[in-house]
Amino acid sequence: MLRMKREELAKAAEVAVATLADFETGRRTPHHRTLAAIRAALETAGIEFIPQNGNGPGVRLKLR
Repeated sequence: MLRMKREELAKAAEVAVATLADFETGRRTPHHRTLAAIRAALETAGIEFIPQNGNGPGVRLKLR
């Protein structure tokens, strides 16, 4: 959706690339503050998080 590399997201969220990889593979569970940092980085990059609306939560690109 964003074509953002893992390295770019890690830098923007101020977490290690290995940390993101561990979250993706289920080896580690993120802390709340880490999830908040990742979410903030994605929102800054143009992602909008959509609350549950009957079909479950989701994401989309922000309207510009």
